Amino acid sequence: MNFQEGVANLAYPPTLIQAERVLQVRNLRKVYPNPGGSRLEDLVVLEDISFDVREGEFVTIIGPSGSGKSTLLNIIAGLEGYEGGDVVVSGHRVTGSGPDIVMIFQEDALFPWLNVEDNVAFGLKQKHVPKEERETMVSQYVDMVGLTKFRKSYTHQLSGGMKQRVAIARGLAMNPRVLLMDEPFGALDVRTRETLQRQIQDIHERTGKTILFVTHDVREAVSLGDRVIMFSHGPARIKEQYIVDVKRPRNVDDPALSGTIDAILKDLRDEDRFARSEDDVDS
Repeated sequence: MNFQEGVANLAYPPTLIQAERVLQVRNLRKVYPNPGGSRLEDLVVLEDISFDVREGEFVTIIGPSGSGKSTLLNIIAGLEGYEGGDVVVSGHRVTGSGPDIVMIFQEDALFPWLNVEDNVAFGLKQKHVPKEERETMVSQYVDMVGLTKFRKSYTHQLSGGMKQRVAIARGLAMNPRVLLMDEPFGALDVRTRETLQRQIQDIHERTGKTILFVTHDVREAVSLGDRVIMFSHGPARIKEQYIVDVKRPRNVDDPALSGTIDAILKDLRDEDRFARSEDDVDS
């Protein structure tokens, strides 16, 4: 089931309609000034983006390359400013980074001089969590991502998939209201990627975390998300939203997902054709 542009806030999985709104994005506008000066137009990246995310929802974002998906996550995380609209997390307007939001990037961003458990504990130490409580939390999340046997290992001793699991455990240990994931599996091989897709579904089921997940892979977006938000070409707007009402665990080859996958692929092809026609007019 898809929802047309302009009714973004009506698009929720039926089981989550009564859940609390954790994240609210309203009429968001992001502009990068052109460094060439006033003779050239500024670059409008995001235009009138509005959607909500409910407590415990897993939302994926898909769209053409360069459509502002990562920029959106950076804004929600408080890493970038914006020129119009509002971003509200847990009832508070986002004006900078804060404890309610944790971002996980495509690159693991671990500290190479720390082992697995110390990487996971890093944020907890910064928050002055008592040692005994910290050790319990670290053990819980290292075990949750399946790395108990590697808790004393350093990053150079880990595979790419294992490093991402450490990054996920570190993020979960901070107990954020919203976990932002910016193409976290994009640099991994297919087999490792499928393993982590299954694992993040299990983690979501066990923790009930609210997750906003950016990907360029349509099958990944549909197999993971309760809802898929599709961006248009820049300036990005919400073109469509899709509810994925299929029981988990899922995988990218699940036949029950094929209809939604095909619909999104068609919409992306239509969007590409529209963008090419606009370029032809401009030229």
